[in-house]
Amino acid sequence: MTPADLSRTVLHAVRRAVDEDALRAPVPGSVRVERTRPGGSGDYACAVALQLAGPAALPAREVAALLRDRVVGVPGIGRVEITGPGFLNFTLDASADGASRSVRVRQVLEQGLRYGWGAECAGQVHQLHHRREVRAAVVAGTVMKLLRAQGALGRTTCEEASDPDWALLGVTVDAHGRPPVPLTETRPVPAGATAGELLERLGADATRWGLLRSAGHDRAHLGDALLVQGEANPLFLVRYAYARARALGREAERLGFTSGYDRDVDAPALHTALADHPGVLAAAARHQAPDRLARHLETVAHAFFDFHDACPPLPAGDEKPSAAHRSRLALAEAAGTVLAGGLSLLGISAPEHL
Repeated sequence: MTPADLSRTVLHAVRRAVDEDALRAPVPGSVRVERTRPGGSGDYACAVALQLAGPAALPAREVAALLRDRVVGVPGIGRVEITGPGFLNFTLDASADGASRSVRVRQVLEQGLRYGWGAECAGQVHQLHHRREVRAAVVAGTVMKLLRAQGALGRTTCEEASDPDWALLGVTVDAHGRPPVPLTETRPVPAGATAGELLERLGADATRWGLLRSAGHDRAHLGDALLVQGEANPLFLVRYAYARARALGREAERLGFTSGYDRDVDAPALHTALADHPGVLAAAARHQAPDRLARHLETVAHAFFDFHDACPPLPAGDEKPSAAHRSRLALAEAAGTVLAGGLSLLGISAPEHL
């Protein structure tokens, strides 16, 4: 069961409780579930009972009990607990994990670069206004891409005429427009560097990563370390993971076999990272924080290399390709797809060769 599946399951439970007149409250448009924090209970937590308690005129724990009764026994859910003031905590059924992972890998490969796009911001209209400063412009443009990937409409505007060098960084702005909705304040880049100066020194991809990887309240890191061709450089790590995934596909084709997730692959960290991707995209859009996506791509890349080393997708020596190799290759391709899709939303290229 994916986080999206679990969200829909809880929402269905709310609708059932309302339809059965056990709960008198408006049904929300969506229900948010999140990974439990370290030391928490279960795999996922949901605060919808606290949200509904006021309108229902019931204690939140009582609302949570109504919902728990309607999700217990759903395939894929192993245990449901009520904690604290009324949180629902879900432990997934490990016996259903294999089937869930198979569905997810196929879903990633079918949806391609749009895997994880959703309707978190459907119906919203945003106009993001930013200062005439390169980091603010890049962040605003990226946030707008994230919002659109979650169903929102909108555009960016600048307080003054834009810098022509911004176009080389993938920034598109409209200098005229309606009254703006302020974007979260961001600090300027070190020493007030211009787009042209950054492009000349780092190039577009490294500049965008440096501007987007740090949280908005932190200083952007735009040193020469962004150009280092080594795994200590997160940008290189992410792009190298994608390039390696593509190379595996080319080598498999040369060996005469294709991918197909026919057998479950024991790579829990990578499966978890792929499952978390839709939620990360939704949160990055909701909080207008592209740094969340950048950090997630690093997590995917690390998990990919751990899997790659432990479960080689290609046969060695005279070994014949097997169902296990086909499944590992499919998982590698899914990881590459997620990395490419995330980089695309950040406006950063994903080269097939590094």
